[in-house]
Amino acid sequence: MTRLRHYDQSGTARFVTFSTYRRLRALDGDQLKLIVIDELKSLRVKYGIKIHGFVLMPDHVHLVLHPPGGHELGRLIGQLKSLSARRYFAEQNSLPDAETRILWQRRSYDHNCRDTESVIEKINYCHNNPVKKGLVAEPGEWRWSSYNWYQGEVDVPLEIDAVEL
Repeated sequence: MTRLRHYDQSGTARFVTFSTYRRLRALDGDQLKLIVIDELKSLRVKYGIKIHGFVLMPDHVHLVLHPPGGHELGRLIGQLKSLSARRYFAEQNSLPDAETRILWQRRSYDHNCRDTESVIEKINYCHNNPVKKGLVAEPGEWRWSSYNWYQGEVDVPLEIDAVEL
């Protein structure tokens, strides 16, 4: 398997995508979404990550993050996936067998946002993803993205770190 190169020392925001195992719709319900949001909040506090945008889809997650220098994005995302999976399965009434206990695909994919325009483009991609996939007619109808925060709403699942223009 080819190893993808990561540019952790570039000092730029990153657009990250990771999927559920076998693209199963594990994020259809709110339980896992709330866990992922909670673990993102914890990582923000623990590591000083800036979160510029996100969307939680039924089978994948997109994030626009700005990790602080010295932290490998892959390790941060790995920690997010590991912690959320442990919590999710611990909250289940009965643990599934080993094959169905896998929640996330092993890899994640990231893209360096080289300038502010690229960051905004990726945030807009996040916001429009539920519309493109036919889940809602308008981005504001999808609670599980940063769109409504950018529209000035305060009752949102995750506060966002504004993009510095």
